[in-house]
Amino acid sequence: MTDKNIIWHKVLDDKKELPEGRVKTVTAAHKGICLTHYKGKFSALDNRCPHQGGPLGEGSIENGLLRCPWHGWDFDPCTGHPPGGYDDGIDTFPIKEENDAIFVGLEPEKPHETTVSDIMVETMINWDVTKVFGMVGHSNLGFADAMRRQEEKGNLNFYGIRHEGAAAFAASAYGKLTGKPAACFSIAGPGATNLYTGLWDAKVDRAPILAITGQVKTQVVGTGNFQEVDLVQGFNTVAEFNQRIQRDSRHAELMSLAIKHAILKRDVSHLTLPDEIQELKASSRAKAKTSKNRITPLTIAPPKEAVDEAVKLIKKAKRPVIIMGHGARNHKKEVVKFAERLNAAVLTTFKGKGLISDDHPLGGGVLGRSGTPIASWFMNECDLLIVFGASFSNHTGITPKKPIIQVDFDPLALSKFHQVEVAVWGEISRTLEIFQEEIKGETSAINPRNEIAARWKIWKEEKTKRLSETSDKGISSIAIFEAMNKVTPENAVMCVDVGNNAYSFGRYFEPKNQDFLMSGYLGSIGFALPAAIGAWAAVGNSRPVIAVAGDGGVCQYLAEITTLVNYNMPVKLIIINNNELGKISKEQRAGEFEVWKTALSNPNFAEFAESCGAWGKRVEHQEDLEQAMKELYDQSKPSVLEIIADVNLI
Repeated sequence: MTDKNIIWHKVLDDKKELPEGRVKTVTAAHKGICLTHYKGKFSALDNRCPHQGGPLGEGSIENGLLRCPWHGWDFDPCTGHPPGGYDDGIDTFPIKEENDAIFVGLEPEKPHETTVSDIMVETMINWDVTKVFGMVGHSNLGFADAMRRQEEKGNLNFYGIRHEGAAAFAASAYGKLTGKPAACFSIAGPGATNLYTGLWDAKVDRAPILAITGQVKTQVVGTGNFQEVDLVQGFNTVAEFNQRIQRDSRHAELMSLAIKHAILKRDVSHLTLPDEIQELKASSRAKAKTSKNRITPLTIAPPKEAVDEAVKLIKKAKRPVIIMGHGARNHKKEVVKFAERLNAAVLTTFKGKGLISDDHPLGGGVLGRSGTPIASWFMNECDLLIVFGASFSNHTGITPKKPIIQVDFDPLALSKFHQVEVAVWGEISRTLEIFQEEIKGETSAINPRNEIAARWKIWKEEKTKRLSETSDKGISSIAIFEAMNKVTPENAVMCVDVGNNAYSFGRYFEPKNQDFLMSGYLGSIGFALPAAIGAWAAVGNSRPVIAVAGDGGVCQYLAEITTLVNYNMPVKLIIINNNELGKISKEQRAGEFEVWKTALSNPNFAEFAESCGAWGKRVEHQEDLEQAMKELYDQSKPSVLEIIADVNLI
């Protein structure tokens, strides 16, 4: 290279930083340099050993030779030549000293050439997948670099988490809240397998999600290479769409198909990219794809015969009850409007909690094990159940002894566990339009509003009695959630874990206009904190994001508090600490087993939060609870409120 082509890069502010006889890795522009100091001379060599790519700057000078730290090959520390006349030497670069600083001269970097990863990331963004949660590592660097370029343009947000399982849960929560896919991202091998639980959470709760994993180089697939796992085979059971990207793949089309499957199937799509494919230069003809005219409208009308049967039952029902599940989330206003015209009480599943406010005159609360006696009473007294977007899990306990009309977008969900009287396949809002047109106000339903109010009065009197139960061991769950009822913002997004904290939350917290996210069918412990990361990515600072977790659940991903701090996510985390896996202890007693291995040794969670850079406070007395919760919600930074609770007062 000529002097005119050289650009000088300062790599040491003071040459004393590198003593005689030592080597060091430095970076000039994007180039890794092995800087050596030998016999009073500074030299700059390519940092990559030509054999295995070992970082020579991490090696040492032994007997006058630079030794590769990976396999021990020797090179002259000034010229880069190997001893013995071999031709596998190392490139060197010019050096200059100015005022004790060391500079390395390089030719100008060549302009970036579009890669396969660039095309795929741009396609992803065109399909509105702009939130990615994951961890950058050695087998996904090319794809990560393509995302970096798009993030610098403001087209994408990447959130680096501390565990890939948290990335999958965050993306799952994002999908549950928005109905749109986010991506989770990992390296090959263990990084990819760590995604698995969160992907199953998304799959069974019908949340769209895109998983992107790195992979070892194609030439060593199947040889037992370091961190090699057959990811296509490994993801077969969880992924609806599951492909390995190859050199001759239609790269933009595969990304489009992956996202289309995730959206339409409300399921998991997985793409894995071998290391060498990620930096492959794209063909000059390769273009990113868009979603234009790639997805049909989903406003599917139900078959006429199903409508006729359903309308006949609805018209003659005197005590109809509506049940909303998570699948009705995007149609809650239309369902409530229908209930008001029909004079029907509205119950929800636990996953559907909050789809109708508890203070709505037709709201009967949550049905099932995490629910209220109001909901179960109305179900048992009804003469018709109209079920929207619910899956009839054992946890919810929708009785098969009553006539049932079930409406769902997925025909396989209809009559899945037992036969129902009328199975209606259609998009919920469109189905409701047709129901209302056909019913024309001709119903026999009795106004249930006074009965609902009376039942709420009975339940609130019972809650008042339970609220008086106190303990020296900690605060009762009902006191915790009663305080939350008073001060929690009405527009919050609330992420709930599993265990006794979740049961008490379902039973005692009275929703108004909040949204609720939980690990429903999978019931995975540890969901709440990473889910809050996904929820914040969806709503930003436009709505408060609150996570409620027990001490057992939060410890699964406790390090993600540092993720909240790193990205300044003002999530409010409430930890109910009773030093026990309380639900498991209860199940052991119910099964007539000994209570065994459920006691926990916990840190001071408030102090741990503060050590991470978050706000933290611990509450041990009930009289301090409401004020502490107000302080929590007033914080403008990531915040943790630890509440010492009595495991027996749930």
